[in-house]
Amino acid sequence: MESNAEAPLLTSKNPTHNTHFTGDVEDIPPINDVKDFFLQFGIESKKLWYLAAPAIFTSICQYSLGAITQTFAGHVGTLDLAAVSIENSVIAGFSLGIMLGMGSALETLCGQAFGAGQVDMLGVYMQRSWVILFVTGLILMLLYIFATPLLLFIGQTEDISQAAGQMALWMIPQLFAYAFNYPIAKFLQAQSKIMVMAYISAVALVLHTFFSWLLMLKLGWGLWGGALVLNLSWWFMVVAQMIYILSGTCGRAWSGFSWEAFSNLWSFVKLSLASAIMLCLEVWYFMALILFAGYIKNAEIAVDALSICMNILGWAVMASIGFNAAISVRVSNELGAAHPRTAKFSIVVVVISAFLVGILFAIFLGIFRNQYPAVFADSLEVQQAVYALTPLLAACLIINNIQPALSGVAIGAGWQAVIAYINIACYYIFGIPLGLTLGFVANWGVKGIWIGMLTGTVVQTVILVWICYRTNWDKEASMAEKRIRKWSGQKEVEGEH
Repeated sequence: MESNAEAPLLTSKNPTHNTHFTGDVEDIPPINDVKDFFLQFGIESKKLWYLAAPAIFTSICQYSLGAITQTFAGHVGTLDLAAVSIENSVIAGFSLGIMLGMGSALETLCGQAFGAGQVDMLGVYMQRSWVILFVTGLILMLLYIFATPLLLFIGQTEDISQAAGQMALWMIPQLFAYAFNYPIAKFLQAQSKIMVMAYISAVALVLHTFFSWLLMLKLGWGLWGGALVLNLSWWFMVVAQMIYILSGTCGRAWSGFSWEAFSNLWSFVKLSLASAIMLCLEVWYFMALILFAGYIKNAEIAVDALSICMNILGWAVMASIGFNAAISVRVSNELGAAHPRTAKFSIVVVVISAFLVGILFAIFLGIFRNQYPAVFADSLEVQQAVYALTPLLAACLIINNIQPALSGVAIGAGWQAVIAYINIACYYIFGIPLGLTLGFVANWGVKGIWIGMLTGTVVQTVILVWICYRTNWDKEASMAEKRIRKWSGQKEVEGEH
């Protein structure tokens, strides 16, 4: 029964589908024993890490750009540091979440099209995403223009609001770099051209560090110098990646600019919005954790301690972002190529890999639990508060490594809208109320808030594991084929035929 069900899927594809990077001619054979499992696990792990390692490195480099500007701003002045911190985390952070989320729609479409051999459509999809994200950038620009009154409204001081508002105006070019960078990144990822992104990000980071020091400190340009270098660093990455694409290295995936980019935009917008909502609901969930901590007793100590934990978690999340990108490419490529068993097994491999990496992070944290708080804070009270939160942070390092990997599966399979509803239920209907109840009603403080919200993440992770286990992956491969035909306009052609 199984082989008969798969036969139409395998034969109905474009014969060129074998051009996807795995090089598989057929789906993997059924795994019948432990020996088969470990054999296929080793093969799939190589494919996964081939994508994940450079993706992790790229994420760290891009994450470090804003962090370096923030570090140099601290040497300019305390107000300058506050201005960069607020602009970076609130204004740019909010915009980046939306842009990255909307760009993630390409992970589904480009990945499945590439796996199916519909390589010609990748450039068209990228251009459609540019159009949509550019318009989104025009809307988000209002947030940058009115940053000062917005920051005053949410309770920031006059001085910080004015300085951060000025910084936000200077950072508008970065917003539009996001609009072009993320579609390009997903376009290259779908083809497994990850190393070029890593090289470009590394060069950008080195140049950014040198010119930030030169302009902000040596020449005394201060915040204006920092804004200029940060904008140029992001646009450097965009231009360098475009030069790589235009040089012909992507073959049929890029055949030039096309008016097709303006067709079928509304359907593309809906998928992009679903992707953005799914990602933003996760990002805002942990932003809310710090916000709620500000309302408890000894709020300053609690917020400082929680901020240190979130900083550590932020660096660890770079690994999970790599897994997220890698598994979305693997699942979308294999579904597009009508390899349902390979797609399903790649999920097993990524969950085990992410779990083991999370365990390593947690063990490392446990070994240095008495030392690491002092690295981030001089206050003994803050150090003790961080130490008390260490068990929760360790649990978070494990769960927050697995959960983004499963979100990557959802993106690769095109489940963004469904996962957005699951996120709302687990995070905002269950997790936050439980956290507030434990934190304020049970009087557990910041630990109670975090336990409640972490429980919401655990529930969401369990649901995603259950969905992946129960999914009919043969059917998903068939749906991928239909999705590819719909987006490439093959329906009409086949109907006429």
